[in-house]
Amino acid sequence: MKDVINNEFNEHIKVANLLHNMTDKVASSAQLCINCLTNGGKILIFGNGGSAADAQHIAAELVGRYKANRKGLSAIALTTDTSSLTAIGNDFGYKHLFDRQVEALANKGDVVIGISTSGRSENVISALKLASELNCVTIGFSGQDGEEMNKICNVTLMIPSNKD
Repeated sequence: MKDVINNEFNEHIKVANLLHNMTDKVASSAQLCINCLTNGGKILIFGNGGSAADAQHIAAELVGRYKANRKGLSAIALTTDTSSLTAIGNDFGYKHLFDRQVEALANKGDVVIGISTSGRSENVISALKLASELNCVTIGFSGQDGEEMNKICNVTLMIPSNKD
């Protein structure tokens, strides 16, 4: 068991050391979000499974607080409304789980963030494509194989690992 734990720690350290190469992309993503919020826009965030939980956590930090008390920031996790999720899944199919919500909620200039470990989640890709067509700023979070997401997003933060 200790070997498994040590291997996980070592993998984490290895990936964390590679993240310094992403400083410019992280700064660019942050500036896009700041610009959006300064101009009265909002941030929409979504993903499946653990990525759905990540989307909810990010939105909560923006609306609530992160490190300091401040005015709440306009952010919505598209993973929290079970009535919408189940209705859209039932009526339109799982592929359209997020793009229907983007269609309803996104405005030109909003930031739309899709999270997919593989970078290939069909419903995340579909929503990011629609967001791009609606002239939203698109940001993707993916693992190292997120090239499909990279093709459609303004910025893609591809973590240099395939570990879930």
